[in-house]
Formats: sequence, structure tokens, C-alpha cells
Amino acid sequence: MNEVVIVEAIRSPIAKRNGGLKDIRPDDLLADVLKGLVERANLDAALIEDVVVGCVSQVSEQAGNIARTASLIAGFPINVPGTTLDRQCGSSQQALHFASQAIQTGDMDIVIAAGVESMSRVPMFSSLQGAKFSPKLFEKYEIINQGESAERIAEKWKLTRDELDLFAFTSHQKAIKAIKEGKFNDEILPIQVTGGETFHVDEVPREDTTLEVLAKLKSSFRENGLIHPGNSSAISDGASAVLLMSMKKAEELNIKPRFKVVAKTVVGSDPTLMLTGVIPATEKVLEKAGLTIDDIDHFEVNEAFAPVVSAWQKETGAPIEKINPNGGAIALGHPLGASGTRLFTTMMYEMERTNAKFGLVTMCEGQGMANATIIEKLD
Repeated sequence: MNEVVIVEAIRSPIAKRNGGLKDIRPDDLLADVLKGLVERANLDAALIEDVVVGCVSQVSEQAGNIARTASLIAGFPINVPGTTLDRQCGSSQQALHFASQAIQTGDMDIVIAAGVESMSRVPMFSSLQGAKFSPKLFEKYEIINQGESAERIAEKWKLTRDELDLFAFTSHQKAIKAIKEGKFNDEILPIQVTGGETFHVDEVPREDTTLEVLAKLKSSFRENGLIHPGNSSAISDGASAVLLMSMKKAEELNIKPRFKVVAKTVVGSDPTLMLTGVIPATEKVLEKAGLTIDDIDHFEVNEAFAPVVSAWQKETGAPIEKINPNGGAIALGHPLGASGTRLFTTMMYEMERTNAKFGLVTMCEGQGMANATIIEKLD
């Protein structure tokens, strides 16, 4: 098996819905990120053997295999193929898994894993319009929306609204601190927007968020429920990309690898609770890597809803200070298909700053699934 390494990672700034990226088509946005990734790596794009892209709502401007169209817009040679996949919120994390597997088995040497979602231009659930699930599915399972799943997770793990709002508030505080300290500067590719201006700073985090403000927000899914917009991930726009190679190819090209892919997994979980798969996925990936929770220096657990991360933390015992140290999706936003590789990008830069060795990314996904990946920083 070939050793799989990550040599570069990059992302766009994350924009709030109808915010700084509302006038940029998602295929154009992804093209900018793909082009920027290759330029940073100083790589001949003709050497890329595949571009694997996660995107959830593959309709309208995100239809027609956006991996291929964005690669062409980016100026990649026509010999570079692309494919687009949907594993719900974990789509670009799965893209990284597929890219790793192609390299690991020797089928390919250089692959880009990426993700994109413009939730302003292609609204969430656009791809489900007119869709009708089989009655046989409803006979077997109670199918509910993710917000209700989050409510049930909060009940099962006995989480209070005060706890969830504190988690959300803390996410904003960490993200704002990271922005002020310039921690995201190197990982972000500035995007030129309408009028020639440059969009270069995440705009979702709210400096004016307080516990008092959060306490006044109306619940979204139940009357007097615990889940509301303030402790849920923010609807947003963004793109991200990671460049992977075999260690042998990186050495051949004299490119210094930054991280090694240690272990990866994907699991199915209860399709009703839906968002708890991160717990067994974490257990499984640690077992595959021969590591324990105490061996991991940095965790990125996607903040789809506050109860997801809180329940995960209770079950795993991971130290809270190691989880999403620069904020998560509640503060930074969750551009669905882009979030997986965005988490890797943010984690890599932070691990290099702190000289951390092992990092773990895990992501809950619609219909009851979760991906988990462990990477190791190379000297």
C-alpha cells in the first residue's frame, strides 16, 4: 500500500447567506480555489489524475458534474478528469477518503479532494424538490428532520438549553479571536467579487453575540425546544480543496509533504437520531490507527448543531480545549459540501502552529452516517 500524504490545502473565506459571495457562481468559486491550490503547490496541473469534489445540492449552477466544469474553468488541461459526490454534509471528507484510497492502492499518484456549496444561489434542499421517498422506507424507520434529531440527542444526553447556548457562544468567541489574531489568513484564498473588490475574511462569526441574545431566540423545530438558529450551523457559501499525493511521487517531484493520512472510516448509524454517527466513527478510526483518544492533539467535529458535539464529547471524553479550538460551523458557517475539506484545512494550519502530531476530523451526515479521519503532521 502506498503512503498517502497531504501537500497543500486551501479554502475560500466563508460567507453568510446572501453575503460576500452571493454574486459568485459556485463553479467559478470552486475554480478559483482549485487554481489557487495548484499555484500554491507549484504543481503542473497536467499531473493531476483526478479531482473529486463533494457537493450536496447538485442542481442549477451546481449541476452537471461541478468537479469537471470547475476544473476546466480553472484552466486545468482537458486530460484532468473530475467527479462529484454526495455523502451529505461529509461529502468533501468522503472525497478525501476516495482520493486517499486511489493513491493508497496505486491506481493514482496525485488527486485533489475538494468541496463547494453556494447556499445563497442553490438553496438547501433544492435537489429534493419533487422527490418522494419510498413508503417502504417509512415502514422501516421513523424519518424526521435533522433539527428534530438534534432535539432528541439533547434529550438523550440530558443537555440543557443553557449548555447548548454556552457552546454556541464559545464557538463565536473562539472564531472571532482567531480572526483577530490572523490565524485564518494563510489558509484563505482571497476571492475577487463584483466591482473588483476582494473578499478575504470569514463573515459569519458575530462579535455581538451574547448569552442573553441567544437566550431570546425562538426555537426552530419544537415549541419551547432547545434548538434555534443560534446554536445551529450557519447557512453559508464556500469552497475548499486539499492536494494529496503518494509519498513516492512527492519525493520524486521534490515537494515536501505536510501531513500523512493515517486512518479513515465511514459508518452508518441510526437514521432517526441521524447525527450520532460521529461517536462510533471516532471509535472505529482510532482502532484502525492503533491510537486512543488521548493520543489526539486536535479534534475538528463539525458543529451541525450544538448537541452533536456535546454528546460526542461526553461519550469520547475528549478534552474540550482540543475540540474546534478556532471555532466551528456554528460560528464560521457550514457550506455543506465544502465543510469536510475546510475542516482539514483549518486543522492543518493550526496543528503546524502548535506543533501538534495527530489530528482527527469527524462529520455527522444526513440519513445516519459519519466519516472520521486521522492525519499526522510530518516533520
